[in-house]
Amino acid sequence: MNKKFDNILDNKWWQEIAVVAFSFTIYTLKNDWMLFSSLASILMGVFFYFILYMHAQFNRFFLLPILFKTQRPLTYIFLTLFGVFVFSVVLYEIMMLDMFSNCRLYQNSHQRSYMYQLASVLGTLVCILSPIIVFKFYRIHRKQTDEALLFNEMQLNSLKGQLNPHFLFNTFNTLYGISLEFPERTPDLIMKVSQLMRYQLESNSKKCVSLEDELEFINSYVQLEKERVGYRCEITYDCKIDNENAYKVSPMLLIAFIENAFKHGTCAIEKCYVRIIITVENGLLHLHVVNSIPTKKTDVVSTKIGLKNTIERLNLIYGKDYKLDIQDENKNTYIVDLKLQLKKFVE
Repeated sequence: MNKKFDNILDNKWWQEIAVVAFSFTIYTLKNDWMLFSSLASILMGVFFYFILYMHAQFNRFFLLPILFKTQRPLTYIFLTLFGVFVFSVVLYEIMMLDMFSNCRLYQNSHQRSYMYQLASVLGTLVCILSPIIVFKFYRIHRKQTDEALLFNEMQLNSLKGQLNPHFLFNTFNTLYGISLEFPERTPDLIMKVSQLMRYQLESNSKKCVSLEDELEFINSYVQLEKERVGYRCEITYDCKIDNENAYKVSPMLLIAFIENAFKHGTCAIEKCYVRIIITVENGLLHLHVVNSIPTKKTDVVSTKIGLKNTIERLNLIYGKDYKLDIQDENKNTYIVDLKLQLKKFVE
């Protein structure tokens, strides 16, 4: 229903019909058409309205461009007032013709005055131009909004296109590290990696996925990292959701912060830790990730694409409606704190 209504609003012909119907209704009520008893009176009324409508269209196509395109408001006001004066004189002279003596249109004394015709021209101009200008600005705003959405979607697709190979690169690095230390685990881990890759590919074309699917993906990734560094790293993963099936989230949005914690927090043989806490209450998602910073780091290959692209995606999707706090001043810990309002599947 809303889509059909939007299509009507976007259609110029429907807009013109709406403007004519609105202004013609106001004109007929002003002239007491319910008292007209003859076809001649009705035809004369339509004729007068046609003159008023042509005056408004003249202003629309020839004078309004002076205001909007050349931005000369004083010139527009002067020419508009001159046009109102000319058309009101024309209407007054037509009204004084003998053909109006036998019809009930403009029979009252105040209706046969010049001031009444002047008010009719000016009032009809306002009734016709006002909705036309409103519709014009609506179309401009709608076009700008559509262009902005299209541009944002292109940016998001570009960011996701960069992020997916980045995730693939990190995952295979993890698999490589496990295969060196625990070759007997490699077959099972390859199966887990394939499941991660399948989710990544399937979600790539979607704007949103269920929160349940995204959390299952994150859990699988954490389990994979436990296989790799769990023997020397304290890994904590806690997830509390009030209703997993009720929310949706952009795919692969949270994983970059978790990847980063494992990549930089476990890059040493010494004891280390990664703590991940995800809570959702009344649609508010809170991601809290803390990882240790080893005093003696090994060299880590980092393209810095993951975090950068994720932050850009957050800006595009949520604008200012999210809070991200990254604390790395402490030499021993790195903290990521993200809060954002999730969208519901059924409002």
